Amino acid sequence: MVKQRIESLDLLRGLVMIVMALDHVRDYFSADAFLYSPTDLTKTSVALFFTRWVTHFCAPVFVFLAGISACLYGAKKGQKALSFFLLTRGCWLIFVEVFGINLLRTFNLSFPFINLQVIWAIGVSMIVLSGLIRLERTVLLAIGVILVAGHNMLAHVYVPVLENTGAYIFGPFKVVVKYPALPWIGIMIVGYCTGRYYLSDFATRKPMLIMMGFSAISIFIVLRGINWYGDPSHWSTQSSELYTILSYLNVTKYPPSLLYTLMTLGPALLFLALSEKPLNKWEERITVFGRTAMFFYLAHILLIHIVAVIAAVISGHTASDMILTGAVNDQPELKGYGFSLIVVYLVWIGLLVILYPICRRYDRYKRANQASKWWLSYL
Repeated sequence: MVKQRIESLDLLRGLVMIVMALDHVRDYFSADAFLYSPTDLTKTSVALFFTRWVTHFCAPVFVFLAGISACLYGAKKGQKALSFFLLTRGCWLIFVEVFGINLLRTFNLSFPFINLQVIWAIGVSMIVLSGLIRLERTVLLAIGVILVAGHNMLAHVYVPVLENTGAYIFGPFKVVVKYPALPWIGIMIVGYCTGRYYLSDFATRKPMLIMMGFSAISIFIVLRGINWYGDPSHWSTQSSELYTILSYLNVTKYPPSLLYTLMTLGPALLFLALSEKPLNKWEERITVFGRTAMFFYLAHILLIHIVAVIAAVISGHTASDMILTGAVNDQPELKGYGFSLIVVYLVWIGLLVILYPICRRYDRYKRANQASKWWLSYL
C-alpha cells in the first residue's frame, strides 16, 4: 500500500511537461518549422536538432508514468475502482483531445482538422488497460513487451489507427492519427507492471529501476549499432562525425519504434532511481507542473496560441491567419512568419514563468479539495 505521494514521479512528469512545452512553442514560433523537419539532417542545425530530439522523451515518459500511476491508484482503491476510473478517464481524454485540445490548437470552431496525439493515445491505452488489469501480472507484462518490441514487425502491414500514422477524410473533416494506439498501449502496460515496485520500499525498488534502465540503454546501443531491427530508419555515415551521431540518435517517433522507446525510457528509469530523495527548491517547483499535468497541458496550448496570434499580427499578418485549418506550419497564410531559435527559447521561458503561479494555485486547490470533488481526478 502506498502511504504518500512519491515525489520523484511528479518531478519526472514535471520535467517532461516543461520540455514538451518547448516543442509546442517551436511549432508555433520557429521560422524553420515552416520550412523543414528539425530532424532532416540535410537541412537542420545541431541546435535545432537537439531542440526537437530532447522532446522525444516527453510522450513515452508521460504514458509510462500514467501506467505507474494507474498501478498506485489500484493499490489504494482496488481493482474494480481502478477499472472504472481507467475506462471513464480514457473516454474523457479522447473527448478532450477531439473537441478541446484541437480547438485550442486551431481556434477554429468548425473543426476542419482533428489531430489525434498523445492525449488520445493515453485515453485509448487507459480504456484497453481497464480490461486487461484482470489478467495475471506476468501475462499482462508479456503483452506489454510484445506490443513495444514487436509492433515494428507490422511496418509493412497497414493497420489503420492501431499501428500506422495517417490522415482520414470524413466529409469536411480531416482526421490525422499521429499516435497510433498499439505501441502506446504497450508502453502504458509496461508502466503499469513497473508500478508494482512502488508498492515496496525504496531499497528494493532502486536496484530494479537501475537494472531496467541500463538494460534498455544497452539494448538500444546494440540494436541501433547493428542496424538490424527496432527502427525503420537506419542510421548512416554523414558528412561529419557529429552529424553521424545525429543520424544514430534520429530514431522514429511516428509510430514510436522499439529503439525510440528504449532510448527514452532507459534514461527515465535511471532518473527515477536516482531522484528519489528530498527535493531542493527548484525541484519542488518542477513537481508543481507534474502534479497539475493535464491542467498545464491545456493551459500551455491556449497560451501559446494566444501569444502566436499576437506575434503574427506584429509580423504583418492578420489575427485570422492563426485560425487554422490544419497544422500550424502547413498554413499558406502564414508564409514568411516565424522567428529565430533564440526567440523560441525566450517565449518558452516566458510561458513557464506565467504558468507557474497559475499551476501552483490550481495545485493547492486540487490537493485541498480532491477528496470532496471527484472531478478533480479527471483534470
